Amino acid sequence: MSGHIVKSYDEQIKRLNGSITRMGGLVEAQLAACINALQRRDPDLALATVEADKEVDEMERLVDEQVVNLLALRQPVAGDLRLVIGALKIASDLERMADYAKNVAKRVIAISQVAPATPALAIPRMGAIVRGMVKDVLDAYVNRDVEKAVAVWNRDEEIDALHSSLFRELVTYMMEDPRNITPSTHLLFVAKNLERIGDHATNIAEMVHYQVTGRALIEARPKHDEASFAVVGPGAAPR
Repeated sequence: MSGHIVKSYDEQIKRLNGSITRMGGLVEAQLAACINALQRRDPDLALATVEADKEVDEMERLVDEQVVNLLALRQPVAGDLRLVIGALKIASDLERMADYAKNVAKRVIAISQVAPATPALAIPRMGAIVRGMVKDVLDAYVNRDVEKAVAVWNRDEEIDALHSSLFRELVTYMMEDPRNITPSTHLLFVAKNLERIGDHATNIAEMVHYQVTGRALIEARPKHDEASFAVVGPGAAPR
């Protein structure tokens, strides 16, 4: 290829990486806002977080367009092809993370309208860990840092353990006092959304590993989320 074509191609790749980085920054901000809204029981901040999801959706559409153009016009191969296809998958994971953050914010709006439940101390801790995972996996993407990506991938086990513990704690509150059912149910959904954000962060970690090394992470992902298989009450069936 001529120097002009090579330069143009490199600029397209940089713009794609820049779009993923910007999209990741929006998701980080949305996640931080929904967690802050939850801790402060702030419906206004929660509503603003819900509205912020539209910008993430627009960024995903932009990434889709950039990927299609690169595939159609440049026909990348090897490492560049992994980078382009990986960007498409990472954008999809980021969009889902933003949706889960939006769901948390919607729960905050509902929570702010009912009496506070007994504090579920694991939720702020879950939020802090998930925020750290999202930040670190985006740093791993920017810096092509495989070790940091794998560290994020391994951290998912802690989120699963916290989610299982929180599930048992909140079910106990609901059984002790029916007045706890509504607020505790909202908190259960918050915890599940945070757990799912952690799952998508590990998906991105896997993709970063593949982009850099050309190899998939072949180990089975650590999963210790007992809440997904819990039976609540007599005769209840696992979902």
